[in-house]
Amino acid sequence: MLAACQRGTLAQFEAHAGNGVEALNQASRARRALGDRRPAVADAWLSSVEALGHAAVGDRRAADKALTTSRAAAEALKESEEPPPWPWVFSFTPDKVTACRVTCGARLGLSDWVIRDDMEALATGHAKQRALLVLDLAAGYLAAGRVDAAFSLASRALDTGLTYRSGRIVERARGVRRTLTTASPPKVVRDFDERLHGVYL
Repeated sequence: MLAACQRGTLAQFEAHAGNGVEALNQASRARRALGDRRPAVADAWLSSVEALGHAAVGDRRAADKALTTSRAAAEALKESEEPPPWPWVFSFTPDKVTACRVTCGARLGLSDWVIRDDMEALATGHAKQRALLVLDLAAGYLAAGRVDAAFSLASRALDTGLTYRSGRIVERARGVRRTLTTASPPKVVRDFDERLHGVYL
């Protein structure tokens, strides 16, 4: 089980880095390591990791299918009183699937996945995780053409990145900014640029 958890974690890392094929390969190895006796929490979590992998390679249909599987498993876990087995010492809830859907939607450029689920997803994780989710939300708003809302959210996330001196958050904020190309950016974007200028963590 430890090997499966490690493989799944590596798959998640690869998916977040944009290496979808490697993420899916590692998730498949994690499932093989678990065999037929996989705990429900592992199944729910690995399905969410697979969704991230599919999103990284641009496969909306496969990502949606994996998210549906993950949500069903997470709902079943919610009804169960059983604590997750080691090394899965965390609960896996439907809110975590919602957060994963927001991230997948941002990767796929699907604003309807992002904007529909945004408020629920923001309640999950610690401050740095929430900041990364907020940047995914910003990407969704940008894909929907809502520039002011996108950069208002991105500014909030950047605040967290600077407070925690998180290079990952700052770089993700730069990534969101790079997706907007315009000769005359609005004030909210110019303000964002000014805050990002010269920030290196």
